[in-house]
Amino acid sequence: MTFAATVLTLYPEMFPGPLGVSLANRAREEGKWSLDTVQIRDFAIDKHRTVDDTPAGGGAGMVLRVDVLAAAVDHALSLHPDCPVIAMTPRGKPLDQARVRQLSAGPGVTVLCGRFEGFDERIFAARAIEEVSIGDIVLSGGEPAALMLLDACIRLLPGVMGAPSSGAEESFESGLLEYPHYTRPAEWEGRTIPEVLRSGDHAKIAAWRKHQAEVDTRSRRPDLWERHKGVRVQSASGARRENEDQGQ
Repeated sequence: MTFAATVLTLYPEMFPGPLGVSLANRAREEGKWSLDTVQIRDFAIDKHRTVDDTPAGGGAGMVLRVDVLAAAVDHALSLHPDCPVIAMTPRGKPLDQARVRQLSAGPGVTVLCGRFEGFDERIFAARAIEEVSIGDIVLSGGEPAALMLLDACIRLLPGVMGAPSSGAEESFESGLLEYPHYTRPAEWEGRTIPEVLRSGDHAKIAAWRKHQAEVDTRSRRPDLWERHKGVRVQSASGARRENEDQGQ
């Protein structure tokens, strides 16, 4: 099954962007996912192709019109009715790895990219649109956030990453940040790779990695650590941890 990505945007030329290189591009060439862009301006109803207007109640900036947005969303739904519609907005629910894994397991996703002051709120009352945020930041538009969302989904599609376990042993998959990594040279500027990683003792290496993941999560992301405490069997995103019950 091909993962169908549809992006509703005022700037379709921004796509595929970074998704047109490396693993994502190869996966698209192999038919693992597809990309369609929809120009929101094509659904304007006046001769000037107007997509925005001044905020009701006054204020700076412009707001995307609900009638134009609804027509664009309806068109995208006619193309892929089974794909969820997600609007990238700082007012949305924070995106996490669990939601990314859910989306990557589905038929695809339709992404609505905002601009200016954002969307007329009535679009969310009238259409089934999930509001998603990539963090407590404000961008010039939803396109960079859409690229991030799509990249996160695409890399989890079957066959995109080289090793099947690559998507499981990562930050957030176990509810923790990932353990630190090292590679050659063994010594660099007086700093050496931890001895345990050169020991060949897989049990000790696994224990060290788990401990370091916990230490780093406690110090760097206390919010993640609080959510993780007491959760040891189920991955935060639903990825299987086949060796955990065996103490490996």
